[in-house]
Amino acid sequence: MAGYQPDGWHTVTPRIVVRDPENLIAFIKTVFQAQGEFRAGRPAQIVIGDSIVMISDGDGLRDFMPAFLYVYVEDADSTYRRAIAAKAISLEAPADMPYGDRRAMVSDPWGNTWQIATHQRTLPAAEIPSRSDHDA
Repeated sequence: MAGYQPDGWHTVTPRIVVRDPENLIAFIKTVFQAQGEFRAGRPAQIVIGDSIVMISDGDGLRDFMPAFLYVYVEDADSTYRRAIAAKAISLEAPADMPYGDRRAMVSDPWGNTWQIATHQRTLPAAEIPSRSDHDA
């Protein structure tokens, strides 16, 4: 009996709908070392680490739907450099975050925002500064 979701898929699967999905897929493969291929006429299933992202042109949808995604990678700095080399715009250079991640942020030419992170340490919740701690 088939399950309610395909084997290997998570319950929530992001889908990005853009003009020119073929080149967005090439960008993602270059920056995130993703796997998968463009498929004309149907959503591509692109694998980044242990996650699947569906990418298509929307097959007639009127509006495109860029994404804002937080992606864990082995090395945030080198991934950030690959993104910039692939024509992404820097929104934040790599920096250590108070919650234990090293993170950068870029915007790709299709309007998607990517937060690129490497988890460096786990902090007890009581030790993570609140937003108001930074405003003081």
